[in-house]
Amino acid sequence: MKVDGRPMRTIWLDADGWGVDVIDQRWLPHEFRIVTLRTLAEAATAIRDMWVRGAPLIGVTAAYGVALAMRENPSDAHLDQAWATLHETRPTAINLRWALDAARARLRPLPPAARAAAAYAQAAEIAEEDVDINRAIGRNGLAIIRAIAARKAPGEPVNILTHCNAGWLATVDYGTATAPIYLAGEEGVPVHVFVDETRPRNQGASLTAWELLHNRTPSTLIVDNAGGHLMQHGRIDMVIVGTDRTTARGDVCNKIGTYLKALAARDNGVPFYVALPSPTIDWTVNDGVKEIPIEERSAEEVDFVQGLGADGKVSRVRVSPEGGRAANPAFDVTPARLVTGLITERGVAEASADGLRALFPERG
Repeated sequence: MKVDGRPMRTIWLDADGWGVDVIDQRWLPHEFRIVTLRTLAEAATAIRDMWVRGAPLIGVTAAYGVALAMRENPSDAHLDQAWATLHETRPTAINLRWALDAARARLRPLPPAARAAAAYAQAAEIAEEDVDINRAIGRNGLAIIRAIAARKAPGEPVNILTHCNAGWLATVDYGTATAPIYLAGEEGVPVHVFVDETRPRNQGASLTAWELLHNRTPSTLIVDNAGGHLMQHGRIDMVIVGTDRTTARGDVCNKIGTYLKALAARDNGVPFYVALPSPTIDWTVNDGVKEIPIEERSAEEVDFVQGLGADGKVSRVRVSPEGGRAANPAFDVTPARLVTGLITERGVAEASADGLRALFPERG
């Protein structure tokens, strides 16, 4: 994707060949900052404090975090410490554990002297795999958008509702939910995106709206509670969201508020699709509501908002009464019965155990 006309990814090696550069997303959309991660501790902080976010990008950052750790100390003990340090940063996104397990499995049999180079190579492989997967998701989702466009008047856009940010900023490139949208734009299929603001961190307002603007995709920012109203009045043709973890039977865990959008979509007959790379599927979990740990983040994210002041400076302001209590569950689970289809790199699956196994038969 592009920033001010310049092709960009969200993560890449620094010019020194070993530091890891990332877009510090905390400052978007008002400031564009790049930071270099040079230690295991910095990689863990970047994930935990959401300098980077989105399940696929978290996984790639974790893989590079292991590489940084192996550069520091390639011992077995430090490999295990790196796994534990990075794993505890964000408990919900399954890509994190998947990347860490893959890194440890590859590095453990190697002599310590070979581990750093192997870890960097593996992180680069995971990053490239993410880009390839997202392109494939885009192609499979584009077929759905084309089918809807064919039923509309010539030139009339397909109106798509998103929630949170499942764009290229949540991955290495293209995004998951946005990949079909970007490919539609490239191929001349008219689309328009309604962007949920996504409280409390406002990833829709600060990230999705920003990247759609930079990629010249027509969009309109709405408050979280407006989606149902738009569906009632026939202004939404489809919903596409991402997911941080998908169960073996098709339940999806995504940013808080996704479940409510799925309920509204079902009530109004609006197709509700989830775009997901296969590493996001947790084949060990069946019941998402009962089995997926839901991250409870700081109440400060609810009590305060960040924005650009009249003085041109980015600052935080409190929106709640001081001394009150706030709760901040970061995710919710949408049951498979509310999902029209799962858009994966291998095709569109029915949101069920049978549907997923049909596309991924090797999982039994």
